[in-house]
Amino acid sequence: MSFLPISRKEIEELNIEQLDFIYVSGDAYVDHPSFGHAIISRIVESQGFTIGIIPQPVTDDDYLELGTPKFAFLVGSGVVDSMVNNYTVAKKKRTTDVYSEGGQAGKRPDRALTVYCKNLRRLFGDTPIIIGGIEASLRRFAHYDYWADKVMPSILLDTDADLLMYGMGEVALFNILEYAKKGIPLKHLTGIEGTAFKTTLENMPKRLKQAVETYENIQFLPSYENVQTNKLDYIKAFKIAYENTDNLNSNILLQKHNEIFIVQNKPSRRMTTEELDFAYSLPYEKTYHPIYTKGVPAILEVEFSVNSHRGCYGNCSFCAITYHQGRAVQRRSKESILKEVEALTHKPNFKGYIHDLGGPSANFFEPACEKQLKYGVCKNRQCIGKDKCPNLKISHEKYLEVLREARKIPNVKKVFIRSGIRFDYILYDNDKTFFEELCKHHISGQLKIAPEHICNNVLDFMNKPHKKSYLDFVKMYEDYNKKIGKRQFLVPYFISSHPACTLENAIELAQYLKSINHIPEQVQDFYPTPSTLSTTAYYTELDPNTLQPIFVAKSKEDKAMQRALLQYKLPQNFELVKLALTKANRTDLIGNAKHCLIKEYKSNQKKTNTIPKSPKSKNAKMNKIT
Repeated sequence: MSFLPISRKEIEELNIEQLDFIYVSGDAYVDHPSFGHAIISRIVESQGFTIGIIPQPVTDDDYLELGTPKFAFLVGSGVVDSMVNNYTVAKKKRTTDVYSEGGQAGKRPDRALTVYCKNLRRLFGDTPIIIGGIEASLRRFAHYDYWADKVMPSILLDTDADLLMYGMGEVALFNILEYAKKGIPLKHLTGIEGTAFKTTLENMPKRLKQAVETYENIQFLPSYENVQTNKLDYIKAFKIAYENTDNLNSNILLQKHNEIFIVQNKPSRRMTTEELDFAYSLPYEKTYHPIYTKGVPAILEVEFSVNSHRGCYGNCSFCAITYHQGRAVQRRSKESILKEVEALTHKPNFKGYIHDLGGPSANFFEPACEKQLKYGVCKNRQCIGKDKCPNLKISHEKYLEVLREARKIPNVKKVFIRSGIRFDYILYDNDKTFFEELCKHHISGQLKIAPEHICNNVLDFMNKPHKKSYLDFVKMYEDYNKKIGKRQFLVPYFISSHPACTLENAIELAQYLKSINHIPEQVQDFYPTPSTLSTTAYYTELDPNTLQPIFVAKSKEDKAMQRALLQYKLPQNFELVKLALTKANRTDLIGNAKHCLIKEYKSNQKKTNTIPKSPKSKNAKMNKIT
């Protein structure tokens, strides 16, 4: 095994005259399947092609280092959208970047895909450019951009890329490589599922023209020009795209941008278990390239973790997984997962702990129902959320089998689950064996769960279970841990200033936090990322499902107040919390009474900007949920 070439010298040492493909990456080169550039590049290599990687290019010399590829440049901005990676929700520059050497910020440009592609087009002319990854996938149609605070066109136009692979791109890539083997120019590929491209009416493929004329298996989104100016059209466009994410029941989608059409072919078919096993079995080095003497911090989260499946039918309104990975769960075989766990035990720095074995939602290990396998995911029905679909298959049996076998592997001391756990799904399961074994074997002192809020109107909009479900799980968790004599805590995550969350709702959440004596160490302020239902609501200030107006905390003051309320005890938040309570006519919560959030401020009281130390997770008084 060895790393893929990243320099001219390495290409020459491999006796390669010209690489077939070159991958340009916004992340440092980490050869691990949790990184898109690694899994895509290793698949290209597995099909008999040569490929090199240009990680985080800056100068023209960086772009020119590997020469011109025979077939195409593959371009991805990294594991995270480059704007999310570079900026906080307050639109301030981040000071660190875990996907770069030494965690140093500033290694990738803003809107990295656009910058990389424009430089490639300038330096390499008409050489085909294929973009993919999260930044491409979520921006494939006209979309609201939080940082520019406007609706932006499809990223195909900004980048001038020839093809866009959306979603998890392996199946589309396999098909692209088949055309490459046949010598067909990749610049002219228009019929591959899981891809999008741009065209004019004059140059539109014949099959597409016929579909346009008959409206058969095709849908038009409102045009870019319309969604820029009409928020109802924006919602309509988003919902059409949102409902066409499954190969079994989706149409070809078109959106006009002036005289150019953005064409999205049907989504790729789901990967089979055998294909996923193959993708994860490729000869990854499982670490960062040795040129990074300061290391790449992101490896610490995944080095001893194993991805078991993809897709999530939780369909939370603020999450992009539905739009990117889809709602149909696709999982690896037990044998493949256990083989990877066993291989990790032979790494020199393995200490006996598998840090995580799971997926987007760890206990969504199998498809939601049998109908989904045959007909595709429902367009107008949720599998789980504030309610559960009667067809939902509720079982932890297969996942539990994997966990039990993983625990038996020699030199494995513990297998932790740090991926998201859906507590409502556990409640629905009449067989509590998984829950019991989770508490006994798979928690490292504390279990992180994400109720996100405690007000049912906000939870409904988020498509999350109601407060009662959360409280029922809290009680069940406490009771069982007491029964088995374990001192384990729950750490709940909450989102501030989510669409539909009013100031009154934020105060109610703060009151709940006071009632359990818990101050979150970190507050997750709602971040409007491209192509989620919540971002659509943030931009339009309408509920996309009912088209009714909703409250959205948009101003700096509104967002700051809601955020401060979650950490109402911190001295630096005093003035904001007082302002929020005064604005909401809740000054009854200011004073010395037990139920008050803050004490009455006295004119001679000394102000402080000192931030107290964060409460330690082992501090039962601060973290125990009662």
